[in-house]
Formats: sequence, structure tokens, C-alpha cells
Amino acid sequence: MNLPVAPRFRPALDPDFLPAVLWNRAYRDLVARDPAARPFALALVRADGSASVHHDRVLSAGHAAAGHTLRYAERLLKFLLWQKGGCRVLVAGADELAAALAKIYSGAGPRAFDHAFMGEKVYGRPFAVEACPLAALPSADASSLAMGRHLDGCRIGFDLGGSDRKAAALIDGKVVYSEEIPWDPYFQADPAYHLAGVQDTLARAAAHLPRVDAIGGSAAGVYVNNEVRVASLFRGVPADQFEKHIRRMFFTLQARWGGVPFEVANDGEVTALAGAMSMNDDAVLGISLGTSQAGGYVTPAGNITPWLNELAFAPVDYRPAAPRDEWSGDVGCGVQYFSQQGIGRLAAVAGFGFPAAQPLPEQLLAVQAAMKQGDPRARAIYETVGVCFGYAVAHYADFYDVRNLLILGRVTSGEGGEIILAQTAAVLRAEFPALAEKIRLRTPDEQDKRHGQAVAAASLPRLNPTP
Repeated sequence: MNLPVAPRFRPALDPDFLPAVLWNRAYRDLVARDPAARPFALALVRADGSASVHHDRVLSAGHAAAGHTLRYAERLLKFLLWQKGGCRVLVAGADELAAALAKIYSGAGPRAFDHAFMGEKVYGRPFAVEACPLAALPSADASSLAMGRHLDGCRIGFDLGGSDRKAAALIDGKVVYSEEIPWDPYFQADPAYHLAGVQDTLARAAAHLPRVDAIGGSAAGVYVNNEVRVASLFRGVPADQFEKHIRRMFFTLQARWGGVPFEVANDGEVTALAGAMSMNDDAVLGISLGTSQAGGYVTPAGNITPWLNELAFAPVDYRPAAPRDEWSGDVGCGVQYFSQQGIGRLAAVAGFGFPAAQPLPEQLLAVQAAMKQGDPRARAIYETVGVCFGYAVAHYADFYDVRNLLILGRVTSGEGGEIILAQTAAVLRAEFPALAEKIRLRTPDEQDKRHGQAVAAASLPRLNPTP
């Protein structure tokens, strides 16, 4: 029994795109009509014992469409893991799903990447999936963190991306210097390359300040208490050198700068914080379409969460033959649609014929240049991204309370970005009118594009009290 999924929009260069939000809603419609449907829950427990709990319902085991239930539960778990994080998963209400998910998310299963990432790499303990009675589920932790918005004193802010390092110097919230410095970190094996690069960024900014009171930074990856847990920026560093030099690199840098307050956060969180500061509003989901896809969230109360919000690995396309991510090995995840990788993938379909060795940033620049010349192939790329993004936004809204969606990143520069936004809005109006009324699609103004991320990063640390 196939699920009835009929999108009103078909992406021109990716017509088989199967929106996760529509597939899930079709499944839930079946559940709503099944008198024997079962309560079902997933609890994601982190190393400190805090937990996120998702309550749901699934079809009865004997339903004619019950074969879809594992697909529903597996993709749901995948999304929740990368949204909220956890090293122990408790599956309640369907023991057969617990056994199947444990096999899929084992060290030898199709999700071995997630098993390793969510276990030892991020949380420092083995990853496990276990059955659990509904009555024994832990309480959900709704805590959030007040972070950032400190602009007093002389501060440095930095942002580490896959193709450049951004730096800013601030005096009492006023930007007195900003710069983008090209670098190529992904496959650099020598830790000294990374340390020297960030140190250079800080020194350039410090040259414009009378003193340095605090340093704040953002970077792609997972950072816990300023430790680098996992980050694609450092994927080229051998494991032993990573542990020796990279994991605590920001502590090394802090010592070099006299022990001033020093805070580093995931770039997605800082993106959302920058948007909240600029808009003077909260309930912000920030999504950056850049080297990868970064995500961050500011709650309706104005705080950030202890979640991961790594939407690059969250599935948005449920077709079995969806594009595969070369790092995680999974298919249909956001990074293949909303990043430079996505542009490169679609450019090949559009007929650009770039050499295989041409770097993705150069491919993006070529597509942007073609867009300026009115090339219909470039327009088709951006229209395709916009349609897929419209459905993805609706999917994200099933998991986040969003009032403001901040969209930024190199992929959104120029006329192509305007096309992406227009297509996103069109999908929301036609397919999800209630969301179109609720969610404001935002882009940063020119000043925020230049300074916003680094300013928000600079605002992360609180100054030490005066003796």
C-alpha cells in the first residue's frame, strides 16, 4: 500500500523530490483513521541525564499499511537525533520498532555514522537504542540557556566557515573592524594550520582595539563547553592529533590571550542569535545555506537550547533513491539541497558541465555569474532549491515553534537568493497557508550580512566582574 503523496510543486531539476512533511502527514492521516493505532514515544537521553521526549502514535501492527511504520519511526528518530541530540534512545509503545531501530542504528548498521557520532564522539559514551515501557519514560527537559547579547568593552568576534574566516572588532557594540579571510580547512591534516589560522584572525582584529576584554566565536560543528566534539572543519586531522591539539584548541587560544572570557558556539546558534538581536524578536530558526547547511534556534523566550540543531543531517526527502551525503552515508538530508553541495549537484543536472576537480565555491560563483546574465539553467537551479526549501520549512515547523525564519549564507546571495525566497513563499502559501501566515521569512540586511554573525559571536562571553 503506497502512501498518497501528491506535492503541488515539482522541483524542475529534482522532480522526484518526496517532501518529508507530506509523507509524514499522509502517514499520520492513516493513523488518525486507525481505531487500533498505538501510542508511541521516543526519548533521547543525553550524557548529563537530560532528555527530550517526542510523543506520537503509530499504526497497529496488523494494519494494511503497517510496513510504512518503520520508515516513519526511523526517519523521525534521525531528525530528532540531529535536532536535539542524545546518546541513549528509549523507544516506547512498540517493542518491534525498538529492535529494528537498534539494528539500524548499530555500529554495523546503515546508520553507523550516527551511532559513532552520537555516542563516543559527542557524548563520550556508547550509543544505545532500547525498548522502554511508556510509563517508564523520563521527564522531558525544557531548559534553555540565556547566552550572548553582551556588547560592553573591547571584544573580538570570529566565525569559522569552510571557505573563509570572518573577524570583527567591537568597542561597546560598535564595529570598528571586520574582514573575511580565505582559508581551506576541510582536508588540512596538520592541527597547526587550524590553530595558526584562528590565531591570525584574532590578531588582525586585536590590532584595531586598545585592549581585548573578551573573545567570542562561532564555527560549524558540535561544541560543548568550548570543546570541539565533532566538526567537519577538522575532518582532515588524524584522530590522535585531533584529541591532542584540536579538541581543546580554544582553551589553548584563550591562554594565548591572557585568559580573557572566551566562548565558542555552533555557528547555527549564533546565526539565530544574530537574527534575534537584529530583529529585536525571538522564536527564530536561523538557517544558513553555505558550505554546508547550518541551523540554530532561539526560543520564544529568547534563549538558546542545549540541542544540536544540525539540520544538515536532518532528512527532508523521503524517496529511497535520494542524493547520498558522502560523509554520513545517508540519503535525502538537507546538506544535499541547501548548501554549496546542493548547488553543485543541481548544476550538473542543469548542464553546466563543471570539471570534477573544480571546487564547490567556484561552481557556486559560476552559477551566480550565470544568474546575473539571465541564464535559464541558473534560474532552474534556484527555483529547484526554493521549492525544496519551502517543503523543508514546513517540515521544520513540525519540530520547532517558529515565528521568524532567518535565511542567509552564500547560496542566498544575489538574485538567486530572491528566487529561493519567492519559491519558498509560494510553496508555503499554496500548501501550508497557516504557516505562511505565522512565519515571517527574513534575510539579513547588508550591515548584518557583513557584521551580524561576528557581532553576535563577540557578544557570547560575559565580562569578568571588576575586582
